[in-house]
Amino acid sequence: MLKLLIHWLLSAVVLVVVAHFVPGFHVYGLQPALVAALVIGLLNGTLGLLLKIVTFPISILTLGLFLLVINALMIRLAAHIVTGFHVNGWIPALWGAVALALLGMGIHAFTKRA
Repeated sequence: MLKLLIHWLLSAVVLVVVAHFVPGFHVYGLQPALVAALVIGLLNGTLGLLLKIVTFPISILTLGLFLLVINALMIRLAAHIVTGFHVNGWIPALWGAVALALLGMGIHAFTKRA
């Protein structure tokens, strides 16, 4: 349970960090970042998983790059749901998905060791 909370907090911090480096990706405080991290996680675990299963052949053809498009879609959807979290278009969402994927791998490695 503690690992899950640490992962959630680190994901929120990563959202704030990504907002500083990706133009058009905005998080207005830590509380919206915490809610956005939770919503993105829930969307990826439900709707995102369904989309990944349905688009599996496209993902194979693109060598997995289409998964970034699905993650960008989940980020944009979360931005519509969470107040204080905004993404201005597909390009910032795609760059945010890339940054979140890379930093998420680091979070996963960190929480796996802890």
